[in-house]
This record gives sequence, structure tokens and C-alpha cells, in this order.
Amino acid sequence: MEEQFILRVPPSLAGRIEDLLNSENSSSSEDKSLDLSFSEDGRSGTFVLGGDRFPASLLDLPSVVESYKTYDDNVLIKTADVGQMIMVRENEGDSVPPGVVEYRHGLTPPMRDARRRRFRREPDLNPEVVRRVEKDLLEEGKRVAPTPSVKPDVSEVGTNAGEPERSDSEESDYSI
Repeated sequence: MEEQFILRVPPSLAGRIEDLLNSENSSSSEDKSLDLSFSEDGRSGTFVLGGDRFPASLLDLPSVVESYKTYDDNVLIKTADVGQMIMVRENEGDSVPPGVVEYRHGLTPPMRDARRRRFRREPDLNPEVVRRVEKDLLEEGKRVAPTPSVKPDVSEVGTNAGEPERSDSEESDYSI
């Protein structure tokens, strides 16, 4: 499978990108430049369109989106699971805060605030307590199980020891 992502840009940039991709010939090569570069953290970067620079952020989506393609408009072939989105903003003031790595909303309106509304919260557990409980459970598993106590040998009184059981008899149930 391929690696894919969603490129989300403001409407004004979307029009410029569409014109750039659809134009056969452009007046200058400066108009055709399109570049995306990331900083050392791998989450923030710069999107360059023509001579303009825009802030960009790599964000994780709250759910995985499957991507398909078709060759004959009949059979769909899965190409990738998309889990990330590159969000391009028009001005620096709109950029995503540095610590945020997850986009709160999905790609469609029903997925608005999906992380809070649709998925369980992760429990707030102290890692030290979890480590101690795991250690205790592992120690319990390593202990030798107690041997069962030996029962005294008691003769069975009042059983039909002399009579054969029905299954032990020579007679069959298939007699005519």
C-alpha cells in the first residue's frame, strides 16, 4: 500500500493550486513553484506556493480514513489508510499551537469533535501504580500452586459392585 495524507488548504490557496495544476503553460516558472518542507520536529513546516510562504502543520486525524482508486469505474482497489493531515494556514497567527499533534475534528461535519463524542477516554492511571500491580500479578503467577490434600481411601459401601452395568453386558440393544 501507498503512504498518503490529506492536504487541507484555505479556499483562496485551493483556487491557486487548481489553476497551477490545470494550466498548460504559465508565464514564468516562479508561478509554478510548489514546495512543502518541515522543520526538525517533523510536525511544523512551511508550504510555498509561487513566492508566498504559508505555515503548515502535520496533524493526526481522530480516526483512520481508507483511500480507494478505480481503473474501470466498477472495481475499487484500496490504496492506503490515511491517518494524517497537513493543515496549511494563511497567516502565522492561525497556526496550530506547538504541543498539539492531533486534529480534534474529523474530515466531515458529522465527525466534529469526534475524539470527545465517539471514543472512550483513556483512564487517568498513575504509571507507578500500574507497574506495581503488573509486578504483583507476575509474582502471583510464578508461585507454585498448593498440592491438593490426599483424600483417605474409603471403600464404597452400598454400590452395585456385583451387577454388571448395562454398557458392560453382552446383550445388544439391536436385538429383534
